[in-house]
Amino acid sequence: MTYAIRRALLSVSDKTGIVELAQALRQRQVELISSGGTARTLKEAGVEVTEVSAHTGAPEIMNGRVKTLHPKIHGGILARRGIDDATLEEQNIAPIDLVVVNLYPFSQTVAKPNCSLDDAIENIDIGGPTMVRAAAKNHKDVSIVVDPSDYQRLLAAMDGDGVDAGMRRDLAVKAFAHTAAYDDAIVNYLSALDDNDSAQPQPRIFNRQWHLHTALRYGENPHQQASFYADANAPSGTIGAARLIQGKPLSYNNLADADAAWTAALEFIMPACVIVKHANPCGIAVAADIGSAYEKAFSTDPTSAFGGIIAFNSDLDGETAAEILNNQFVEVIIAPKITPAAREALATKTNVRVLETGCAPDQLNNWELKTLSGGLLVQSADQARIHREELTVVTEKAPTDHEINDMIFAWPVVKMVKSNAIVFARDGQTMAIGAGQMSRVDSVRIAIRKAEDAGFDLRGSVMASDAFFPFPDAMLAGAEAGATAIIQPGGSMRDDEVITAANEVGVAMVTTGRRHFRH
Repeated sequence: MTYAIRRALLSVSDKTGIVELAQALRQRQVELISSGGTARTLKEAGVEVTEVSAHTGAPEIMNGRVKTLHPKIHGGILARRGIDDATLEEQNIAPIDLVVVNLYPFSQTVAKPNCSLDDAIENIDIGGPTMVRAAAKNHKDVSIVVDPSDYQRLLAAMDGDGVDAGMRRDLAVKAFAHTAAYDDAIVNYLSALDDNDSAQPQPRIFNRQWHLHTALRYGENPHQQASFYADANAPSGTIGAARLIQGKPLSYNNLADADAAWTAALEFIMPACVIVKHANPCGIAVAADIGSAYEKAFSTDPTSAFGGIIAFNSDLDGETAAEILNNQFVEVIIAPKITPAAREALATKTNVRVLETGCAPDQLNNWELKTLSGGLLVQSADQARIHREELTVVTEKAPTDHEINDMIFAWPVVKMVKSNAIVFARDGQTMAIGAGQMSRVDSVRIAIRKAEDAGFDLRGSVMASDAFFPFPDAMLAGAEAGATAIIQPGGSMRDDEVITAANEVGVAMVTTGRRHFRH
């Protein structure tokens, strides 16, 4: 069932498009009620509007804290058509058919470094959520709009067959999600304050909101159900906000590997290419341009790269796109921007999935989440970087400048590999990767074997380990294969034994004091 919209209440914090909407509503003979800054904005634009205080007969009080909390507002919103009509007439309350409201910018306020608790409290909206929830509850008779992107949809419906029950329900769900996210932000902020109002690393209550992005065909395996939910506030430069330029729908595994590849690519400042297979990088390289980076990354392990996910931290050009298609079968290609020439080249392989992420934010994720049976693990993302001056030389032999550069490259690579992780690298290129073994020496052995399969000579390479060496065996295996410098966190009970062994074989070793487990 549809109802004509004769009266609308407009009160928004985000004033994007509100003047245009109000003008369009007035052209359709809709009476407008508004309050505070929204009313001023509309009046300044020459839009005829009745202020809330004039509509209710009650002035705004307490510096605007109380203005819409009035029976003539909430009675008009909550009245059930055909049931409460007599009460409306008896109380002289005019029905309100449309509510356009969004809330005080609480999240933006508390994100400011100098935000005080008083500032935060004053930006907790009371009247706004009350109107939104009232209209959403009564969506059988009232339309609620909280998102400026829905303004044109609303007007189109009004000009057509009217705002029907399905659209009103959809808008109501969006409205409840809006107030829920707002309350989540308040709870997260306040529950992270101690008794002295100082922020703590972990809130006592952790709330997030995700919206259904895609219903997937299945999960990791065909017998598992799966969906992709995007963060409600996913910024540009994230997988949650990326655009699928071409190709088949992304699968569960595609999305997981795409995120791993994209996150790894953003570890580097130079043009970088990352090739991922089953959540582990099988080749990473940096170079003067992404085409050269791709060639180096692909050569690390061409066999594993088959059917892989390829991510670039720079815009994808046509020549590199064509080279990828000539070299290998690829599932997904990711870049900040897919140039027109690259799109043309990739269009010849319509099944290749192509993701354009946009420019990356300063930080992709502040928190990483992992579900458990009956619980949730939450940790800050591993965004630690290593700098040359932070390296501690622990062996008699010091690394050369060239070896230091290679170790600085290898360190963020090993961070992205499933533990136990070992990486051999040289000249800004991975030469061999050993991932996910129960013992560290086995990861070294696997990496050495893969280097042999790819025809790489590991002499003069560096070796990176994501965690300390519990015994000298893994370090010695790497040195025997040709590594001349080794980077590792240190901190083992047998550090002295490992360092002594490194001195005996003439290997340079540095420690970082920081571990990078990835499970």
